[in-house]
Amino acid sequence: MITIDGLQNFRDTGGMPLTGGGATRPGVLYRSEALTTLTPAGIEQLAASDIGVIADFRTDLERGMAPDVLPETRTFQVVPLPLLEGAMTGFAQAALEAPDPDAAQQAIVAALAQLPGLGDLYVSMLEHGAASFAEAARLVAASSDDSPTAVLVHCTAGKDRTGVSVALLLDAVGAERSAVVADYAASAGNLEGPWADRMRGMITAMGLPLTPELDTLVTATPAAAIEQALAWVDAQGGSAAYLRSGGLTEAELDALRARLTG
Repeated sequence: MITIDGLQNFRDTGGMPLTGGGATRPGVLYRSEALTTLTPAGIEQLAASDIGVIADFRTDLERGMAPDVLPETRTFQVVPLPLLEGAMTGFAQAALEAPDPDAAQQAIVAALAQLPGLGDLYVSMLEHGAASFAEAARLVAASSDDSPTAVLVHCTAGKDRTGVSVALLLDAVGAERSAVVADYAASAGNLEGPWADRMRGMITAMGLPLTPELDTLVTATPAAAIEQALAWVDAQGGSAAYLRSGGLTEAELDALRARLTG
């Protein structure tokens, strides 16, 4: 089990129980928050890991505001898979595009008034993001044990876009639903402390009230939210069918299963 110093929400998805027995393979699919806070030791740990592919669900704006810190000692394949459904992105976009500070504040307040619940946010991601989620699955399916090609999926917090993506991939290959939900829910505890405090500080610096609803959106991972998202996917025919709707082929789906469960 590897660790990356400077990351609070980094983990391997291996060891998750499968419905047919056995467990998901370690060293194939990792998840984390954005790679912006790696220490020198963390950079060395990432360079020495089996991770070779980084799938980044952040928007161009998010990446520009907080670029990933990557080792210079070897090459990583970085694949942008931008999903617009990100709460803090909306606030930042509104502020940056406003012509003056007063207009920026009004835009942010308007965005705040329209905040969805987490479950509704995830359903919106799913409605618009099938191609991006399928591409993340394709990257895992194409990885191998012959070189460092394990996939690290991340967004800003590693809990929402990353959480939905990882839940889809694990559910599609037969991970037990309760384990998928538990893995999603673990992010809130991982992020509590310095990361969550920093996010709350950003909110108050914008002049926004830190309401319970906003705090939940930014820092929480209630099981009900991912359960709502997976229920929506179930109604579409299940996670495997959903990924196929985004362009994943049957052969790629078989390769995904082989990589994560073989």
